[in-house]
Amino acid sequence: MSSAFDAKAFLQVVTEHPGVYLMFDEAGDIIYVGKAKNLKKRLSSYFRTQVSGEKTRALVRQICDVQVTVTHTETEALILEHNLIKQHLPRYNVLLRDDKSYPYIIISDHRHPRIGLHRGARKKKGEYFGPYPNGAAVRESLHLMQKLFPVRQCEDSVYANRSRPCLMYQLKRCAGPCVSGLVSDEEYAHQLQLVRLFLQGKNQQVLNDLADSMEQASQALRFEDAARFRDQLQALRRVQEQQFVSGNVLDDLDVIGLAVARSQACVQVLFIRQGKVLGSRSYFPKMPPDTDAEEILQSFVLQFYLAGIGGREAPAEILIDRSLPDEAVLSETLSQHYGRRIKLRSRTRSERSRFIKLARTNADTALASRLAHKSTQRQRLLQLEEVLGCPPIARMECFDISHTMGEKTVASCVVFNQEGPQKSEYRRFNINGITPGDDYAAMEQALSRRFHQADTDKLPDILFIDGGLGQLARAEDVMARELADSPRQPLLIGVAKGVTRKAGLETLIMGGSHEERHLPADMPALHLIQHIRDESHRFAITGHRAQRGKVRTTSTLESIPGVGAKRRQALLKYLGGIQEVKRAGVDELAKVPGISPALAEKIHDALHH
Repeated sequence: MSSAFDAKAFLQVVTEHPGVYLMFDEAGDIIYVGKAKNLKKRLSSYFRTQVSGEKTRALVRQICDVQVTVTHTETEALILEHNLIKQHLPRYNVLLRDDKSYPYIIISDHRHPRIGLHRGARKKKGEYFGPYPNGAAVRESLHLMQKLFPVRQCEDSVYANRSRPCLMYQLKRCAGPCVSGLVSDEEYAHQLQLVRLFLQGKNQQVLNDLADSMEQASQALRFEDAARFRDQLQALRRVQEQQFVSGNVLDDLDVIGLAVARSQACVQVLFIRQGKVLGSRSYFPKMPPDTDAEEILQSFVLQFYLAGIGGREAPAEILIDRSLPDEAVLSETLSQHYGRRIKLRSRTRSERSRFIKLARTNADTALASRLAHKSTQRQRLLQLEEVLGCPPIARMECFDISHTMGEKTVASCVVFNQEGPQKSEYRRFNINGITPGDDYAAMEQALSRRFHQADTDKLPDILFIDGGLGQLARAEDVMARELADSPRQPLLIGVAKGVTRKAGLETLIMGGSHEERHLPADMPALHLIQHIRDESHRFAITGHRAQRGKVRTTSTLESIPGVGAKRRQALLKYLGGIQEVKRAGVDELAKVPGISPALAEKIHDALHH
């Protein structure tokens, strides 16, 4: 314990009310945030003669000050604790870093609603189903529904500008509401209701509805309609046979399992809606060593559900794989936050206990896989240090260039540390002002922008350049110029592909000496270099494709001076699409609201000359 902090004097005056306490180190940084039903009792436990747990002893040794905030209830203390942890990210707290948004299936609010994938805040009008663990699960569900229910999944812009039905109509995967006369509003609404029931897990109700519709159509001698309902019925029955039937649980549940090993933890969340497992997601919270499992689980539950990341909401029931001392308070806190009853349960039977066991098994598997990956990563890194004869490697970077015939050149910079890829540190550079296709100039610009006045603490130990001697020489010039006064100089290595461009035949060109080295194809150190190089290539090409796609989908109207977003929208809406705008004469263009005769001539000239 720090001599600067008088624990005895502090404990004599601290209150016994519920509240939150903040612990500060010598530099004035918050190192821990906690909550207590009785602040005096909880804080006294830190300053006993014998303190259990290495984590707590390490924390107490650094305490220089403690500040408390009193709250009315323990529930208020929990919410305040969560907000302070989120704001300050103290190093002795368990921290969940989850910036991924959770996708939903949306049924839009239109005359002929569409079903599709939605991410982010739920601001659009419509009905939402989910959340799903990832986009792949949503796309799989949408693909399945396209085969079962002929409801449109096209974008509104496509729907509004169709004059005849698209291929989906020919494949009998859409009823064609975009073209009048192909499907009545009543029949489309009927199919949409079947989609709702299906998404709610009420498959039997859908089957009964389709059977009744088939019978009614048959009795009315509408045999084509009866055959269509029969085909739908058979398709849905086949799907139901293929799906795993989880039992009689028809509730919305989240099931949380925890695995802890070697000072690391994995929390696995199963998303169950209407008795179906929609999928799961693994989380690896950042935590100090020797943290109790109960503290990890409680911190995770609070941060996971109170943060509301990606539009996520808590279901009515949350199952956890072990009991927590503050279970009732957590339930009350979540219920108060969401304005509805939410129950946190650890003691379960039968079907629910099976789900908890499944979540725990998934957590064990995911943690074992992560630990094995880290072990492999460490072995590769140690071997690379040995092969290169360099000191311990803490940070590596790799640069690559991507373009198509000089169009929209993008440079990527990926970062690896001792644990693998550090995606939060990745950077892309949009390259401008060079001769199209000049990779050397592109590399020079990217490196100059990266290392100009760079933070010394973030300089790499090794800098890989995806390219041959020419690229490496240009990189050497840039580094000599930008890091001339730096005490640290990265080791430069060019990674040149072999003549056949096959993996395993790469040539390493060492910076300075330009010595060429060939590592055996089965050497783990080479696999690490290949991983870094492939990741930089992937990151560069995805950025380039995004930029290229953006240019190629940009409306030709956008380059015309005086035609802003509103006038473009008016032209497309009034004339019915870009092709009709191109076909229109000056007089027709001038009839569009907001388009003067002079501007109409300018638009016509721009589109035709």
